[in-house]
Amino acid sequence: MTYSMTYVVENYNVSAKTLRFYEEQGILPDISRDEKGRRVYSEQQIDWISFIRCLKETGMPLMKIKEYKELYELGNSTFLQREEMLIQHKLDVQKKIDESFRHLEEINYKIAMYDLQKEEVIKNPNHIFRCHGLEVKVAN
Repeated sequence: MTYSMTYVVENYNVSAKTLRFYEEQGILPDISRDEKGRRVYSEQQIDWISFIRCLKETGMPLMKIKEYKELYELGNSTFLQREEMLIQHKLDVQKKIDESFRHLEEINYKIAMYDLQKEEVIKNPNHIFRCHGLEVKVAN
């Protein structure tokens, strides 16, 4: 079974421009054409598109995705290399998540400091606002 580009665009959260780019870059090769010259995609290519989008959404650069695809095409002799690529990418993503979590904690702390001092600042415009050792005197 094959699927039109319109079907892929509408059902797989990918633009026609992106599909053409993936094809040009060799990330999604061997795209067939129908009798009118329009691109058609096999179920295996649809699976690749989903996998590419997944990796892309996790922040994997396209060159790494292409490298992974090329290793995959070489067969099981590259199994351990591909596994290592995914493990390393997972570690990179986890590092970014941890960093984002630290940023979120900092923001939550600052919001809590605002909440604690909100009433005093409203009642007393000269209140010295304190947050992380910073003292800000509100100007009149």
